[in-house]
Amino acid sequence: MKLYCLSGHPTLPCNVLKFKSTTIMLDCGLDTTSVLNFLPLPLVHSPRLSKLTGWTSKDGTVNLEKELKECAGRVFVDSQPEFCLPERELLDLSTIDVILISNYHCMMALPYITEHTGFTGTVYATEPTLQIGRLLMEELVNFMERVPKAQSATCWKNKDLQRVLPGPLKEAVDVWTWKRCYSMHEVNSALSKVQLVGYSQKVELFGAVQVSPLSSGYSLGSSNWIIQSHHEKVSYVSGSSLLTTHPQPMDQSSLKNSDVLILTGLTQMPTANPDGMLGEFCSNLAMTIRAGGNVLVPCYSSGVIYDLLECLYQFIESANLGTTPFYFISPVANSSLEFSQIFAEWLCHNKQTKVYLPEPPFPHAELIQTNKLKHYPSIHGDFSSEFRQPCVVFTGHPSLRFGDVVHFMELWGKSSLNTVIFTEPDFSYLDALAPYQPLAMKCVYCPIDTRLNFHQVSKLLKEVQPLHVVCPEQYTQPPLSQSHRSDLMLELTPPPMPYRRCSVLNLPFRRRYDVLLTPISESSSWFM
Repeated sequence: MKLYCLSGHPTLPCNVLKFKSTTIMLDCGLDTTSVLNFLPLPLVHSPRLSKLTGWTSKDGTVNLEKELKECAGRVFVDSQPEFCLPERELLDLSTIDVILISNYHCMMALPYITEHTGFTGTVYATEPTLQIGRLLMEELVNFMERVPKAQSATCWKNKDLQRVLPGPLKEAVDVWTWKRCYSMHEVNSALSKVQLVGYSQKVELFGAVQVSPLSSGYSLGSSNWIIQSHHEKVSYVSGSSLLTTHPQPMDQSSLKNSDVLILTGLTQMPTANPDGMLGEFCSNLAMTIRAGGNVLVPCYSSGVIYDLLECLYQFIESANLGTTPFYFISPVANSSLEFSQIFAEWLCHNKQTKVYLPEPPFPHAELIQTNKLKHYPSIHGDFSSEFRQPCVVFTGHPSLRFGDVVHFMELWGKSSLNTVIFTEPDFSYLDALAPYQPLAMKCVYCPIDTRLNFHQVSKLLKEVQPLHVVCPEQYTQPPLSQSHRSDLMLELTPPPMPYRRCSVLNLPFRRRYDVLLTPISESSSWFM
């Protein structure tokens, strides 16, 4: 049994498990942190960005003026942002039989895999994962197509040239795997290969292996997966949460008796308490509005935004913010808000009971009815005529490189009355802000990551007791910035088996019983 590791990002995994006679891809996360190396795509012409000077090396030997621009003391690529794809050279991806998706954030590379590798298999996911994943892909395509860039920058990727570039471009890894965004046609084709599954549903693969999704407690429809034969059991744990938020609680007991547990998707913010961050979010928002400023919340169109809106619903009246308009701007805003209300069976018990009262499970329905929350597909059209300040705007993309958020950063960045509050943990907020410097607006970092932390996962592993744990190498050592914190790593007996991008691991198994049936030909005889 082998595990091929195609992604170096621990929360955006892509692994391939060869188990019995089947080849199973576990998630296909898309590493979007690469976009931080690119200039923002403004929706409205930006005189500031259009006047940037091109980059030339100090000695004049390297001239990349058409591809690289100097901005706020850093150098950025001037072309459509590109994403870091999972490794495609480690094994023949056309041999993959099935792809198991754990949550909608871990499927964003799916069109690159299914449409460009000769893949002919089946993708398994829950219905909310499919539908919300579709929305996030549609939004991404929309963001890119609204601001097309004709030129494609490739010269800077030359290894000899990259060596002489200033950081962080000099340190950028796997740049030749970076690709532009897929098309909506590719999205639709990829998602047509998805077969829907429910929690605890058992799916037989070629009679050799059985796979089954379990609730992971992280997001609507998010799953961990059990992969087992008659005598071996592998648990795949990705993006799980024990906190009481809106999804169904995590199913822990089904993970017991695993020979191997593959662990990915732990919190990116192990020292930040989500409840504390929510409190800080609300207090900074209120302070800014009371002072007459606007609040910008760069966010994804699904997930944490539901919890933020619920928190604000409870906070608005007590904080005297009842007249403050809240705007949610995304090409998929309407669909996202509707989906969160209709996937009742995937919600926690508390929210399920509301559906049968009948009441909407999420309070943002009431915020919309009372006109406190308004949603728009973009800054153009109705929004521009109904826009009132001071206000709170939720919009994407959290990288600040594309989407309507770019417009608000340009619009509000020059005033110290305004505040941008970062709640998504996927991007370094300092790197996200880099092309907008110097910035007068206040910046607040309140990353809300509900995934398992090291203390929770250590306790979980003690309870389910897998024989072996496999995890990204980042989990086997403390963060570089906090090298003394041994509590911010996995300490297990036996030690976990670490992997990195392009690793190939031989997985250990204690039980090795296989029934081998050999057909007997007519000419052979039992008795000689």
